[in-house]
Amino acid sequence: MAKITDINGIEVGHSTHSTEKTGCTVILCKKGAVAGIDIRGSAPGTRETELLRPGFMVRKIHAILLTGGSAFGLRTADGVMQYLSERGFGYDARGITVPIVPAAVIFDLRDGRDPLIPDVQMGYQACENAGERFEEGLVGAGRGATVGKILGLQWSMNGGVATTAIQLPGGIKIGVLVVVNALGDIINPENGKIIAGVRSPDGKKFLNSLKYIKEKQFKFDSSSSNTTLAVVATNAHFNKEEINKIAQMAQNGIGRSVCPVHTMHDGDIVFALSTGKQEADLNVVGEVAAQLISEAIVKAVRISNQTG
Repeated sequence: MAKITDINGIEVGHSTHSTEKTGCTVILCKKGAVAGIDIRGSAPGTRETELLRPGFMVRKIHAILLTGGSAFGLRTADGVMQYLSERGFGYDARGITVPIVPAAVIFDLRDGRDPLIPDVQMGYQACENAGERFEEGLVGAGRGATVGKILGLQWSMNGGVATTAIQLPGGIKIGVLVVVNALGDIINPENGKIIAGVRSPDGKKFLNSLKYIKEKQFKFDSSSSNTTLAVVATNAHFNKEEINKIAQMAQNGIGRSVCPVHTMHDGDIVFALSTGKQEADLNVVGEVAAQLISEAIVKAVRISNQTG
């Protein structure tokens, strides 16, 4: 199975809560990776993401943490930092090892849910679970993920986590991982059909969110719980400015597979990582990454709605 961990130096681990529908997912790049970001949704929850933009001092990061719990969940990055620092991965700051761990959240809170979950220990546990093999579906940061929520959670479907990757001629590898928690429907770009989203009240078909909001002059509920997150990794060499452009191009993959997308109530984010030394065309990597993100989004909802 092609996966993001096909890229040398990349490990992935989940921590999934045993009773609550939430968790976190860590993408480790212990030896450091040049990183970029593109934020397209208007309701992001993030930590340390400004460091990834051109013009800021930090040139490499050591992990990315994706988590449930909305802004509360950002605490789980502390567990990732602890794990990496204990093992000597990070920047040497006058004898203290300081890992750089950007983080982003999805909103998976529900009435009655303990806002203290996921916690720091779950971030640490995700690192302990990290390796080349990992689960997909309703696990980690995708445990409580849903899609198609313009009429509320009662008519939504499962979101989830998925990965895919490709090797191009010449040995360039590109891999992605997504956490799908979209307000909108999920579209198969190959045929334009909705494959997950708002179920009609009779349960026999999809409502078609875009059609509905146009015909009903729909007003979005600010309490909707959304956000799609993605991580792109490549073994090609890019500088900070270039990898930010790749993240920007890769974001198009979310736009091709989610509708409506990048709303005021989504926090859609794409991270991009460069781990290698091989030369590659930025335009090729960015466009292929967008395609892979679309494929992974489709894969996530198919896996999660088969397993329930």
